[in-house]
Amino acid sequence: MGNGELSGRESRQVAVAAATLGPWRTAATVGTVVGGAALAVEVFTLDWSLDILSFPVSLGLFVSFLVGTVGGRLRGGERRLRRWADAHPWQSVLPAAGALWGLDTLVLWLLGDHSLLGALFTALLPAAALLAVAGVVGSVKAARKG
Repeated sequence: MGNGELSGRESRQVAVAAATLGPWRTAATVGTVVGGAALAVEVFTLDWSLDILSFPVSLGLFVSFLVGTVGGRLRGGERRLRRWADAHPWQSVLPAAGALWGLDTLVLWLLGDHSLLGALFTALLPAAALLAVAGVVGSVKAARKG
């Protein structure tokens, strides 16, 4: 482990720290607005079912994580964390994608009519979309700098 390389544990810790750089208050506000709008559409269309809450909460979570993660990739922050995140664009997005996958699984399972296995697989799509979008944004940003 020479030349400033990090161990696996240190690398995971830095990735989590880099994920906290985003504008999370703004992201929570935007996610709440989007989720509330989706809930209003569900209520006004009278399309009521067991999962009347799961879709709006799931959509709000996705938008919140998308704004927070992509915003973190684009905005400034602590210089060393920013440099590491720029050098590892995909690895720095993994904690946010994993957190979205876990929270979305719980939402779909507890608030919706999904089984646990169904919720696990259904929640993969938004987590993969977040990983793809934020990873591409980070890669493009790193490529433009270098």
